[in-house]
Amino acid sequence: MEEIKAMVAKGDYVPTRKDAPEYEVDASFWENARIVMPQTEPKKSVRLQIEPEVFHWFKSQGAGHITRMQAVIKSYYEAHTVS
Repeated sequence: MEEIKAMVAKGDYVPTRKDAPEYEVDASFWENARIVMPQTEPKKSVRLQIEPEVFHWFKSQGAGHITRMQAVIKSYYEAHTVS
């Protein structure tokens, strides 16, 4: 529970919305599932200047805005490095 509280405090955890749709997961899901191992190297802490409107837009989406920003950057990286 302490780990979850720490994630909430950092904005790395956003609980599922009460109105989120529910989906049934059948056996084929598990047949095609793959294990994704956590990264072995810790994330790097950097100072990054972001245009105010970009930052405010991400922040307006609610808790976890830094994590979402990281996801966008990672998606860009993957789109330009995967062959």
